[in-house]
This record gives sequence, structure tokens and C-alpha cells, in this order.
Amino acid sequence: MRAAYRDDDRGQVAVEFLGMVPVILLTLALLWQVVLVGYTFTLAGNAADEAARACAVGDDGEAAARRHIDGAWSVSGGGCVQGGGMVHVQVKVEVPALVPGFGGLFPVTADAGAVLEVPSS
Repeated sequence: MRAAYRDDDRGQVAVEFLGMVPVILLTLALLWQVVLVGYTFTLAGNAADEAARACAVGDDGEAAARRHIDGAWSVSGGGCVQGGGMVHVQVKVEVPALVPGFGGLFPVTADAGAVLEVPSS
């Protein structure tokens, strides 16, 4: 009698695992998206800093911003605004949806400033 009872539970672990696979995959996808959002904030801040440094010495800020961002992230902005002996730059970077290079969920905006090192013309 006892051996027949044990046979009733055969395959239960496999069924429970298959039921949990979608939950596990969804959790991993959400965690990966959070990582991408954080990395995009880091990239945007660095690109804005580099664009501000380039503008401060008279170089092209937009080119500097694009140079410091991987091609999978879409970048806009990086133009220089001068005033009061300072240079200000704003850069927008799109957060990718799960895979860099495919779509954008929302833009991340980063601002940076630097002391103007060349006289304005």
C-alpha cells in the first residue's frame, strides 16, 4: 500500500519547475532592464561631462558626446551654451528595451558644466 502512494507524486517536481520558469524568466528580464537603466544614466552623465570639457576648450561638444557612447545607445544633444564664463551642455540618451540598439523606453537627460577656457568670439 505504501509503495503505491509514493508513485502518485512522480513528476511533481518537473511540473512545479515548469510552472515557475515563466516567473523566473520575467524576474531576470526585469532585473536586466533595471541594469540597463542604471548603465544609461552612467553613460549619459559621462557623455555630458566629456561634451562640456570639449566645449570648454573650443572643440565640438556633440562629437565628444557621441564618441563616449556606444553605438547601441541613441544620443541627442551635446551642444554648448556659454554664459558667465561657463559652458553648459545637456545630453539625452535613450534607455534601450532589454537589448541595446532595439528601441527606446524613455530618454535620460544629463547636464554638465565646465569653466570656459577659451575666450568667446
